[in-house]
Amino acid sequence: MEKPKPLGDVSGLDPLFEHRARLAACVLLAEHGEVSFARFKQWLDMTDGNLGAQLRKLEDAGYVQLRRDFAERKPITWYGLTETGRLALDRHLKHLRDLIGRVGG
Repeated sequence: MEKPKPLGDVSGLDPLFEHRARLAACVLLAEHGEVSFARFKQWLDMTDGNLGAQLRKLEDAGYVQLRRDFAERKPITWYGLTETGRLALDRHLKHLRDLIGRVGG
């Protein structure tokens, strides 16, 4: 009987993406370029406080940047993926694909 291949180095999985909201936010940013806080809140179905905390962790890590704007005198916070964030997301997704590929998915 053949021994299974070792799982390998799971350090390729980025701990910042272990929370579903942080991973989803970066995927949405990679897809859409820039997303407002209000749109994130709608798409991810999260409270202001929880969403803000998750986006702050990404910002603190340098994965996202924000800019503030006004529309009809109302403040809007926009988020964008940084180059560092894009590279981290790409590495994380590649490692996930590799792991999933081991079970034929």
